[in-house]
Amino acid sequence: MHEGKLVFSQVTDHLPLHTFRRCVQRYQGEHYVKTFRCLDQYLVMAFAQLTYREGLRGIEACLRAQKNKLYHMGIRTKVSRSTLADANEQRDWRIYADFAQALIKIARPLYAKEDLGLDLDNTVYALDASTIDLCLSVFPWALFRSTKSAVKLHTLLDLRGNIPTFIHISDGKLHDVNVLDILITEPGAFYIMDRGYVDFERLFTLNQAGSFFVIRAKRNTQYKRRYSHAIDTSNGLRCDQSIVLTGLNTKDDYPQLLRRVKYYDEKTGKTFNFLTNNFVIPAQTIADLYRYRWQVELFFKWIKQHLRIKSFFGTSENAVKSQIWIAISVYVLVAIIKKRLDIETDLYTILQILSLTLFELTPLDQLFMKPDYQEENCVMDNQLNLFNYLTG
Repeated sequence: MHEGKLVFSQVTDHLPLHTFRRCVQRYQGEHYVKTFRCLDQYLVMAFAQLTYREGLRGIEACLRAQKNKLYHMGIRTKVSRSTLADANEQRDWRIYADFAQALIKIARPLYAKEDLGLDLDNTVYALDASTIDLCLSVFPWALFRSTKSAVKLHTLLDLRGNIPTFIHISDGKLHDVNVLDILITEPGAFYIMDRGYVDFERLFTLNQAGSFFVIRAKRNTQYKRRYSHAIDTSNGLRCDQSIVLTGLNTKDDYPQLLRRVKYYDEKTGKTFNFLTNNFVIPAQTIADLYRYRWQVELFFKWIKQHLRIKSFFGTSENAVKSQIWIAISVYVLVAIIKKRLDIETDLYTILQILSLTLFELTPLDQLFMKPDYQEENCVMDNQLNLFNYLTG
């Protein structure tokens, strides 16, 4: 007799299904659908993410081996690779994009009080992009160069909790800086960016919106110093200046003062020049903020290693985007569960444990509980004494 809930069902209990149904209705995702619902598709794809399946055949084989448990997983029909492939090709990817955004709205308040280690109350975002290489003959719609295809993930990461708040999936040819045109900025927030986003006309628009930016300057940036401010050089600072741009076009693109902070990193031996429109926070905080930008690099590395977004279950643009958005939603869902259940284990370990226990009936709070090693040692001592008694 089936007692208790499967671990997979306990995980999906944290999904706002009423929101999911609204997303499906918004894009008529189940128009003419009789059996394999959008929720079935989502749950199967989430299962594939959590168990590291590499293809449709592997998904089908695993779920058919556990067919008696599909109902308890929330999957109401038999799973076949052809049906799943058709769903990935035809169901609008925006269903899963909107649902992932809904999960992000749930996750962000849970991590709002995370300590960044900086004396700063403002929201801090890191903006960057990462390219996923594809085969040109299989994905011709994503032409990147003459010999290969690619898609690019443009991501805005909330550094409190490392929650992606904005994701735009484009072909590999879209330049990173163009994303600033579609980004809805938040007044008072800090946006940390690398040199690839240096476009002073767009940065001035960001400034006019009441947002702050910290960006690494290009070597050929032309400027003139107006003021120099006192600094403490013991921690790597070299200068803190107020400047105006003097380049032929840049002086018109950004007509106001900018702040230039020069910093020397002893660990790498590199010198960095940062530009910002914030003249209030200490110069050391400017340098520290840029150091936190590397969290978005680690985020890309993490999701590429631990989620299935490098090998795809379909070849169309719709299938690729659906899989990426479902992968992001699974990442955010695990982050929500970690916070709601107050799990101390890191996300990597949580995913590793879930990958092997989805069909078990263990409660989630017990699944991630640290083992009692002292109790195990006591059992070992008793076994040794019994062994000695029998052989004595």
